[in-house]
Amino acid sequence: MSVTWHAPDPPPVIPRAPGHWRRVAWRGGRIALVIGAGVLATLTLRLAERPLHGAARPWTQPVTVWVCRRVLAILGIAHAVEGTPLQGPGAVVANHVSWLDIFALNAAGRVYFVAKAEVARWPGIGFLARLVGTVFITREARAARAHAALLKARLAAGQRLLFFPEGTSTDGMRLRPFKSTLFEAVRALGDAEGAARVQPVTLVWDAPEGADPRVYGWWGDMEFGSHLIAILGMLRQGRVRVICHAPVPLGADRKALAATCEAAVRAGLPEARRGL
Repeated sequence: MSVTWHAPDPPPVIPRAPGHWRRVAWRGGRIALVIGAGVLATLTLRLAERPLHGAARPWTQPVTVWVCRRVLAILGIAHAVEGTPLQGPGAVVANHVSWLDIFALNAAGRVYFVAKAEVARWPGIGFLARLVGTVFITREARAARAHAALLKARLAAGQRLLFFPEGTSTDGMRLRPFKSTLFEAVRALGDAEGAARVQPVTLVWDAPEGADPRVYGWWGDMEFGSHLIAILGMLRQGRVRVICHAPVPLGADRKALAATCEAAVRAGLPEARRGL
């Protein structure tokens, strides 16, 4: 059964101000150059990094952070980090609003995303996801042990793994219940050195003044291409706040751990969104 979330109201229509296509071409062209430079640098550095450091990416991960910061700057979206991002290996969990979350979270620090296996097969996006070290998992219960072993190996390499416990993206105006499935794998990592913690992170996307507050949200059956073009062509942009909460010790109960992290993420949302 699909876990895709569908809003009760249709997505917002983002108006096209004069100069829309000029902004699309100008911003899109520069973003393509930045991503292309990042891919070339990563492929080149990885040739020496892989045999020397294995799964660890001390050289290429900073390239990913730089690319994501540049993309947000080119778009004109202000980016602010509140609190202290998790240091060392561990897990990070966040609410999921948009494809833009990838840039906002990577720009805040070095993290490796945990994504569904289907993403690896998406044209273009799958290649980029594999290139930056994304961990791909399936929803099959029989694969749980293999997933736990894979995540533990990544943590042993000093990585910080990030996943979206809602299991779907929303319009940014609400928080869906956290699914506890992946928390079981995270909880099992408590015996890995330095990994006995998980940090909840709240993403708050603020639309520019006068725009629909859901403008950055990407959910349901919305087309990626049309939403990308709409964001590229916006005359004025808003901001994203990455709110890092205190790390939570890994407990014995995955459901309790999921509930604790959900409460922390919800507390970081603007008051009007907390009850939704």
